[in-house]
Formats: sequence, C-alpha cells, structure tokens
Amino acid sequence: MRDLLIFDMDGVLVEVGDSYRESIRRTVEFFTGIAVSNEELQGKKIQGGWNDDWALSHALIRDAGVEVGFDTVVAQFQSIFRGTASQPGLIERERWTAQAGLFERLQQRHRLAVFTGRLREEARVTLDRFAPHVFEMVVGSDDVNATKPDPEGIFKIRAAIPHTRVFYLGDTVDDARSARAAGVPFIGIVGPETPRREESVAALRTNGAAVVLESINQMEEHLR
Repeated sequence: MRDLLIFDMDGVLVEVGDSYRESIRRTVEFFTGIAVSNEELQGKKIQGGWNDDWALSHALIRDAGVEVGFDTVVAQFQSIFRGTASQPGLIERERWTAQAGLFERLQQRHRLAVFTGRLREEARVTLDRFAPHVFEMVVGSDDVNATKPDPEGIFKIRAAIPHTRVFYLGDTVDDARSARAAGVPFIGIVGPETPRREESVAALRTNGAAVVLESINQMEEHLR
C-alpha cells in the first residue's frame, strides 16, 4: 500500500499567470475598461472564497459598478481562455512546473491524483499535453456538488484509491481549508515570483500548511 498524493493544478502543476490569471484580467477589462493588477488578484486569493475564477471575474466587474449577467461573463472568459475559431486560447500558454523525472520517481512510490477547481475536461486538456497516464484520477469542479474549500473532491479520491496516508498539495487558502476539512496534511506551494508572496505564505501557514515550498520540485524530501 502506498501513500496517495492529491494535487491542485493551477499554480502547482502548471504556471497560470499567462492563462487563468490573464483571462480574469482581460475579462474584467473587456466589460469595465479597468486593468486589474496581479497584486489585486492575489489579494482575493489570499482572502479565500475565490477558487472559482468565473465568480471572481464577475465580482470584480460588479465591484467596478458594471452589471452584467454571470453567464455572459463566463462566455467571455471562456472565449479568452479556450479560444475561438480564429484566436488560440490562453490555455496554450500554460507551462508545466515539474522537472524531468519527478513524476516518474513519484509513481514508483505513491498513488497520484488531481483535485482541481477547473472543469475536468479542461484539466484533461492540459494534463494530456504535459503528463498523460500519470494521474489515476482527476476530479474537477463539475464532479462535485460543493467546490473548494469544501473537501468533497478529496473524499471522492480517497474513497476510490487504496492508500496509506494522504497528502494534498495546493497554492491557495481554499486548498488549505479543503485539506484541513478533510483531515489530511497540506503542503503549500507558493512560487518565488508570486505577487504578495510573504502574505500568501503566511496565509497558508495560518490555515494549516505543514510546509510551504516554492515548487513541487522540492516536495520529495518532505514525503519521507
């Protein structure tokens, strides 16, 4: 029996500054004409409760005094993130964070899964591009009744994959709260270029992170 490692995706497995975060910025600017800073977006993530980037985009638009329907915001966001017939989506800009050989080594000693705030199909697009056949199970936002910080996704994976211990790796307060609610150890990931990094690290520690690393490439020594 092996330990089970459950990974969040955005900011953990993939760098999303030029994809999801940029999609939020462009969506908000499209409806309001206002350029949202990276620091402001990170401030929302530090608060917690903003795991859903569609909801965050909609809230920022409303905060700017513009009333627009949620579905309209989602459609605009998706046209930017997934692209259109004439324009590639920002999803193609995502960069894989793991160094060569990391997951090959992890697969030898651990069971691997993903619990993400993305739609499962969108998660698979990126995982199939960078790491096909690595993760035994992928749970997206459309696979659960309640999204993070609710721990339903962790419970689903834990019930489906035999294991000894469970670890959850994520980069946001909602990830940390989800792990704490599930009763599993949480490993925080906050990259060195993250805006408001010290605040982000402190927030994860306050919400129960056993350790906060700069990258998943540092994680192996903490799993022994």
